[in-house]
Amino acid sequence: MEQDIIPVFSEGDEKKLSQINVPKSLPVLALRNAVLFPGIIFPINISRQKSVKLVQDAYASDKNLAVVMQRDSKVEDPRLDELYAVGVAARILRIIEIPDGSTTVLLQGTRRIALQDVVSQEPYFVVNVEALEDSLPPATEEFNLLIGSVRDVALRIIQISSQAAQEVCFAIKNIGSRMFLVNYLATNIDIESTDKQTLLEMANIEDRSKALLELLLKAEDTLSVKREIQKKVHKDIDKHQREYVLTQQMKAIQDELGGNSVNKTAAELREKSKSKKWNQNIADTFEKELKKLEMMHPYSPEFPPQANYLQSLVDLPWNEYSEDAIDLNKAQKVLDEDHFGLEEVKERILEHLAVMKLKSDFKAPILCLYGPPGVGKTSLGKSVARAMGREFARISLGGLHDESEIRGHRKTYIGAMPGRIIQTLRKSKTSNPVLILDEIDKVGTDFRGDPSSALLEVLDPEQNTTFYDNFLELEYDLSHIMFITTANNMATIHPALRDRMEVINVSGYTMEEKVQIAQRHLIPRLLANHGVQPEQLQLSDEILQHIIEEYTHESGVRGLEKQLSKVMRKTAKNITIGQDYEPAITLTALRTLLGVQKISKEKALENALTGVVTGLAWTQNGGEILFVEASMNKGKGTLTTTGNLGDVMKESAVLALEYVKSQAEYLKIAPTLFEKNNLHIHVPEGAIPKDGPSAGVAMVTAIASIFTNRKVRQGVAMTGEISLRGKTLAIGGVKEKILAAKRAGITTIILPEDNRRNIEEIKPEYLTGLTFVYAKTLHDVLQNALEE
Repeated sequence: MEQDIIPVFSEGDEKKLSQINVPKSLPVLALRNAVLFPGIIFPINISRQKSVKLVQDAYASDKNLAVVMQRDSKVEDPRLDELYAVGVAARILRIIEIPDGSTTVLLQGTRRIALQDVVSQEPYFVVNVEALEDSLPPATEEFNLLIGSVRDVALRIIQISSQAAQEVCFAIKNIGSRMFLVNYLATNIDIESTDKQTLLEMANIEDRSKALLELLLKAEDTLSVKREIQKKVHKDIDKHQREYVLTQQMKAIQDELGGNSVNKTAAELREKSKSKKWNQNIADTFEKELKKLEMMHPYSPEFPPQANYLQSLVDLPWNEYSEDAIDLNKAQKVLDEDHFGLEEVKERILEHLAVMKLKSDFKAPILCLYGPPGVGKTSLGKSVARAMGREFARISLGGLHDESEIRGHRKTYIGAMPGRIIQTLRKSKTSNPVLILDEIDKVGTDFRGDPSSALLEVLDPEQNTTFYDNFLELEYDLSHIMFITTANNMATIHPALRDRMEVINVSGYTMEEKVQIAQRHLIPRLLANHGVQPEQLQLSDEILQHIIEEYTHESGVRGLEKQLSKVMRKTAKNITIGQDYEPAITLTALRTLLGVQKISKEKALENALTGVVTGLAWTQNGGEILFVEASMNKGKGTLTTTGNLGDVMKESAVLALEYVKSQAEYLKIAPTLFEKNNLHIHVPEGAIPKDGPSAGVAMVTAIASIFTNRKVRQGVAMTGEISLRGKTLAIGGVKEKILAAKRAGITTIILPEDNRRNIEEIKPEYLTGLTFVYAKTLHDVLQNALEE
């Protein structure tokens, strides 16, 4: 057996390897994560029964076999196509039976081989193989330098990582054969098995050496980084030990001087706790947590979070309430001073105050003020707090995604804090403030949780008596808080959350209301803010109407306030530089101050053309008028819709056309018109997405107008959903649509019969100058909308 071993450390052995004859076919031993190279002696542990039998059979015959790595190490019984195509022919030098039942075989690689066709598959693979030649370049200076670099880098790696560095370095230094050195290092250095397989498949030894050098340099860099990390860790441990000793000495000195920061902090907290009105459960929790704090070291990482938790407990207003100054006449006066209009909201608040005066333990309602931006929803909360004599607090929920913002974070986390509700109570120092939850319709949901679901507990009078905050890990009574939420769009609010709130619609203002708001509230406040005296600037109702119509486009007064601020600033500039100006603003002066007209006044189009109808729409900014245009041209009866319409509006267009077709005889339309003409329906302002069913009535009227060649009556607008049977169905946003119609100079509004009840709920001043036609069917609509 000794004659079978080829020395691996002498010169000239490359030729001996190339002269070894490889049998035509060999049994294939699959290795999981190992690659054998020619000339290298390497022990292999084998556990698969098929592999054990293969080794035993080969050892009993000519001791030759093929060693190939499998592509996936997890495959227990790999097929031939799951092995790499290039491997090594090897000889078995020795088989060692281990006491634990496993087998180790000592192999020496001889020649690189390529697997070809299968000879047999049972009990193991026997495959025809082709011996591959290794190309060894001449010993040029460049090649010798390359081999020297490989050897140097390998020695550095071994010195860093190996415990037996001296012996291994001695062996590497004494390898004379360049090819053996490369193969030996490729086999034994800790690199990925796939990289080793790549090296084995390289026939040119110089290429193999360059690739090996690159892998060795990467391995050296990795080991160097690991070594630096280990050094740093040891240094940090030594630093901590030193700090611990110094800290213990400082503690001893503090004790000698009679001052201890832990005892001082604990004493302050205990003193504050004496005035708290908490129940026994909270008192027991506080005492238990305080004892934990007293046992901690002031410089330990756990001390600040524990002290912060206890500080939060003593800062909260447990069972502390501000006394309500309930005077309904005074409350009415305060609400009227701060806000013009909003009668329904004021009435509901006064009702609540009246009940509270009769029954002190009455649970506060959850009000939701719903309406377009700028109508005073948020500022109303301040007025309510002033009218009730309570503290005012506000939480903005717009863009909130994290449930922990409501419920708080677990106090074990770094930087943990209570939720926003508890933090707000801590700042207001009372447990019954008026709390505005602003923009509740803009709460988001993502992987961090659903804040809307957390708000279900906060806004439920049956549950919020025992609100659980994750940071406090205690229950807190929120039932005395008067919650007022605000929203622009009810559709985006969680249905269960919407069910818990009393929704009050705060609709847009009429022209007259905006003028009064400007005269009573906006102008006095802006004059004071800009340092302008009332006699230095005078704005008449007529000028205010021009500003509202020509420079703003909104349901609220936020844009109006911006334009008035612009007037104030320019007036302040004139006063400052001493320029002459007229205090009473005229229309000409207004154009100078605000520039050219920004907004074209909404108005219905003249009925110069057939097929054009004025519709009414609801948006988040209030009511709008929109125009539905219909045209026909020669074609095959196709329907085209444009104007950035949603699916519901497109369906309404199809429904409208089918209805008009079904009523062709009633409308005196020749059936051939539908077959020989294409119909195009367009809703202008195509950049704005539009959807909803309320344009159905307008679409029917536009189609009937274009096919009958009858114009729509002047000053008529309409809204309503339609059914295939020709019925008109109720729609929402009636008040906002009426305000839009008034702004546009509409005199007649056609509504579904079912919306009659909505008109009866609206104040008469909103309806002045308008005539309402209530239609049960589309026949009623067409009869009142189209000219004879």
